[in-house]
Amino acid sequence: MADEEDELDEQELDDGSGGTDVCHGRRKRLFSKELRCMMYGFGDDQNPYTESVDILEDLVIEFITEMTHKAMSIGRQGRVQVEDIVFLIRKDPRKFARVKDLLTMNEELKRARKAFDEANYGS
Repeated sequence: MADEEDELDEQELDDGSGGTDVCHGRRKRLFSKELRCMMYGFGDDQNPYTESVDILEDLVIEFITEMTHKAMSIGRQGRVQVEDIVFLIRKDPRKFARVKDLLTMNEELKRARKAFDEANYGS
């Protein structure tokens, strides 16, 4: 009898959300606005079905979670660093090229901001 109660308690606690925020039985959506815009940009309807956006968001969150867990297991334990992410995607040429482009643009923006601040504030 006690075993059955323990199983019921575990089932009630596990809502299937994978530890994400749950608000009134529904998961908090983090990327729906961005995903809707991306879907429209890739040829979907301007207002795609909510179910489609939800499925894509589940996939995105699953991907981010898996990559984060993998990145935490390599390099410095318990920390995610840019080098760890680059290491994980090194075998996927498209992702690797995109990450390299984004990192290069980030460095260029940092240099431009620094030059702008020096020009305006005369450091």
